[in-house]
Amino acid sequence: MSDSDTRSAQRIVDGTTWSDFCRTLESAGQVILGDGTPTDAFNRAEGFRYLSRITRAALETFVENADPRAPVLQRVVHETVKMGADNPDNYYQNAAISGAYTYRIRGRRGTVHTLSFSTQNGHYGQGNGMPPSGHLEGSALEINPDGTFEIILSCEEQPGNWLPMKPDTGTLIVRQTFLDRDNEERADLVIERLDGPSEPTPVTPHAIDEGLVTAANLVNGAAMIFASWAKGFMEHTNQLPEFDRDLSNRFGGDPNIVYYHSYWRLAPNEALVIEVTPPACDHWNFQLNNHWMESLDYRYFTIHVNKYTAQYEADGSVRIVVAHEDPGVANWINTVGHSRGTMCLRWVRANTHPQPATRVVKLGDL
Repeated sequence: MSDSDTRSAQRIVDGTTWSDFCRTLESAGQVILGDGTPTDAFNRAEGFRYLSRITRAALETFVENADPRAPVLQRVVHETVKMGADNPDNYYQNAAISGAYTYRIRGRRGTVHTLSFSTQNGHYGQGNGMPPSGHLEGSALEINPDGTFEIILSCEEQPGNWLPMKPDTGTLIVRQTFLDRDNEERADLVIERLDGPSEPTPVTPHAIDEGLVTAANLVNGAAMIFASWAKGFMEHTNQLPEFDRDLSNRFGGDPNIVYYHSYWRLAPNEALVIEVTPPACDHWNFQLNNHWMESLDYRYFTIHVNKYTAQYEADGSVRIVVAHEDPGVANWINTVGHSRGTMCLRWVRANTHPQPATRVVKLGDL
């Protein structure tokens, strides 16, 4: 038994693992109470719900599905687990992988608007970002006549559909992006290891010790990072400047997307008007989030608009109105009882990246 295994076994036996897990989660709670965060009960209630959600995701990721020898494509971020301005048009899937192994993704393309595969160095629980190690666009796939395809994931180049990895690769991210979610069919995908047994490794004290430590670190780290971003966005409240592209890529952002992140804040009788002419692009959207960078509930409320759902002006421009009540104009974004939060606009594979114009007006002046 290695020294690391011996330490993990002792931490499990004496309860240190669990105590550290609980203490780190307690530290994450202090982020919700930190300087620059909302002090009202509503926003703090959402903040603590946010921590419970990412705790659930972290345990699924690092305790249940952390074995790169038997990877599982899972939905870490979805309708009730949100972080980092999650895209309402996306169907996200992740898997734990390793540059030491070779994998195959098999699937059927479906009709979803876009599909992309990315490998990243490290994983969300390690901190210090997740630099990209490989990328493959669905549009570049060789697809069989029946709509099926295979992708090989490896460090060595492969013929056909190849998704590169590096020795430090630890995460696979699949993004399926809808224009019309109600009518498009998502791709059906599975992943398997090719160069060894695919059965999960039996549970070990080291795996549980490491999994619980990593899960807690993710909760604490994600809470701190995105709270810090939200605080920084307040410096340009109700504007939409371009977000740092290198920083986005380091934290797992899609390299084909240019993001415009910011903060919004409105009085009861105010509206935020956003005006821009979308460029030639594969996709674009705008979304409203709460303070904690969670997308608002897009299942039941109109909190985002995209290239397909938007109503355009005669000159091709778009006017988006963020308001607490329906102003009776096109492209209304519902604040869903919030008076403040973050927001995001994306240009996806765009030829140009126009800066959106913003202004706050009285609701009655629209």
